[in-house]
Amino acid sequence: MGEPTPKKEATRGARRKLVGRVVSDTKKPGRAKQTIVVQVTRRFRDPVYGKYVKRRKKFHAHDETEQFRTNDLVEIQECRPRSATKRWEAIRLVERPEEV
Repeated sequence: MGEPTPKKEATRGARRKLVGRVVSDTKKPGRAKQTIVVQVTRRFRDPVYGKYVKRRKKFHAHDETEQFRTNDLVEIQECRPRSATKRWEAIRLVERPEEV
């Protein structure tokens, strides 16, 4: 026999990063300040049928400078809990669609 395969361990302090589209920002009256709602779409292969399926999930993210607007593509990262629903923070703008 050979040596056992070394166990893969999670790197301490590594935080997940996701890319998604902003569906709600702080510009509307009555919205929470410094909070954006980011919709992340993931595609995976169905285990039985083999076709690709889309799943969407919304995350509340912290936007310190309130710079992100609706329809922006942003990258979010895990962080400490900032409120009852916010566990993510927006870290960079990936793409901003041009205005018509």
